[in-house]
Amino acid sequence: MSPNSPDASPPDVGVVIPAGGRGERMGGSVAKQFRPVAGVPMLLRALGPFTRIGDIGEIVIPLPAAVLTTPPDWLADLAGRGTVQLVEGGATRSDSVVRGVRALGPGCRIVLIHDAARPLVTADTICAVIAEVRRGRCAIAAVPATDTLKRSDAGGTRVLETIDRSTVWRAQTPQGFPRDLLLRAYDTVLGDFGDAKPTDEATLMEVAGHEVTLVPDSPWNLKVTTDQDLAVAERLVET
Repeated sequence: MSPNSPDASPPDVGVVIPAGGRGERMGGSVAKQFRPVAGVPMLLRALGPFTRIGDIGEIVIPLPAAVLTTPPDWLADLAGRGTVQLVEGGATRSDSVVRGVRALGPGCRIVLIHDAARPLVTADTICAVIAEVRRGRCAIAAVPATDTLKRSDAGGTRVLETIDRSTVWRAQTPQGFPRDLLLRAYDTVLGDFGDAKPTDEATLMEVAGHEVTLVPDSPWNLKVTTDQDLAVAERLVET
C-alpha cells in the first residue's frame, strides 16, 4: 500500500544520525560530517535517502552544542521545515544516540541508527533493514570480509594467528531495532560498559541477549574517516 494512500498506516520509523564528532583524524577547521562530498555536505548526503522513504516519519540529528546554536543554513532550513529535529548530543557517540532515540515521538516503533560519515547509503539498504525489523528482529547492514585477517599482539607488531574470514562481517549502518527493545537495553545494560561505551548499537543488543540479523550491503557504503576515504567517496559519487 502506498504511504500516500488514505488507508496507509502513518510512518512509524524514526532515524537517529549522530553528528557530534569532531573528525579529528581528518584535520581541518570543519568537522568531517559537514565537509563536502562532490559539493554536497557529507551529512546532507547521508540523510538524503532517509527523507525519501515513506515509512520514515522522523529524523533526529544530535549535534555539538556550539553547532546546535548556529547550525549550517542548509541544516537549519531542513529543521525549520520539520524534516529533521536537531538536539544536543552527548559526550560520546553512544550518549548522543541515546538522546536522539529518546527525542523521537511515541509513534516511532522502529529506530534506525546511521553514521553521518556514511554518505553513500542507498534506499534499498535502508528498506531491507526496515523489513527485517518489521519481523521483530534487530538488523544491521554489513558486508562479508574478503581480505585475509590476522590477529596481532598487543603492540600491533607481530601476527599471532590467521582468522577464518568465512564467518566474519564488517558492520555498517543503518542498524535497526524495535524501539522498545533498544530503550530497554539502554536502561539495563548500557551502564555495564562503563567508560568503554559500545561502538555500535548492535553490540549493546548482543550483550542484552538479542540476536542480530545481517543484511548484506554494498562495500561502497563506506565510512569516511580519512582524506583518502573522502577521495574515494567523491569518485564514487561522480561515476
